Amino acid sequence: MELKYKRILLKLSGEALMGNDSFGINTDVLGEISAEIKEIVDLGVEVGIVIGAGNIFRGVRGASQGMDRAAADNMGMLATVINSLALQDTLERCGVVTRVMSAIPMRLVCEPYIRRRATRHLEKGRAVIFAAGTGNPYFTTDSAGVLRALEIDADIIIKATKVDGVYDKDPMLHADAVKYETLTYNDVLSKNLRVMDSAGIALAMEDNKPILVLNMTESGNISRAVCGEKIGSLISC
Repeated sequence: MELKYKRILLKLSGEALMGNDSFGINTDVLGEISAEIKEIVDLGVEVGIVIGAGNIFRGVRGASQGMDRAAADNMGMLATVINSLALQDTLERCGVVTRVMSAIPMRLVCEPYIRRRATRHLEKGRAVIFAAGTGNPYFTTDSAGVLRALEIDADIIIKATKVDGVYDKDPMLHADAVKYETLTYNDVLSKNLRVMDSAGIALAMEDNKPILVLNMTESGNISRAVCGEKIGSLISC
């Protein structure tokens, strides 16, 4: 099977780990996600991963409820480490050698993030999970995902969601929602499509790093994407 993308940055939301639960980590969902990742690793794809923490704690939500924003974001970054360690455990039980690299040093549980070391892990066929966002408050894991994609020179950012692409409005609420097959970064910003935060979109636009939004709940979608099949919604210049 011929690959279109050799190195990718996979962006997962924390909410994706919940499945149908109201919070926390659903181990069945974790297993399904790990199987999808193993499938593309076996194809020879070099995989970097960034996970959010909405299933445990969201910094913006905490700040909206009266917490100091910096403190809330720090809590959110630490929550991403929990998700990252959980995914690492499941991936390694599937046979995928995995490293967790944290932007906030915590050497007893994972490696500190060093760009050159991360790139070397990828070259050796290891999946690399980038934890703790950017290491700074006021930045979302969307922005962290784009930043890490630029740093490791990923061919594409794949944002895995529960819907099959980008729509002009929420397809869960509106039956007449229209899906975009392709769109530009400026389309996303001007239409306020909420694919990811505007800082992340602007960062991707500056380097013309394509973003593919697809439904990860459908088995095999990521494999199809890395092999060049038209799927989801592609954001580029």
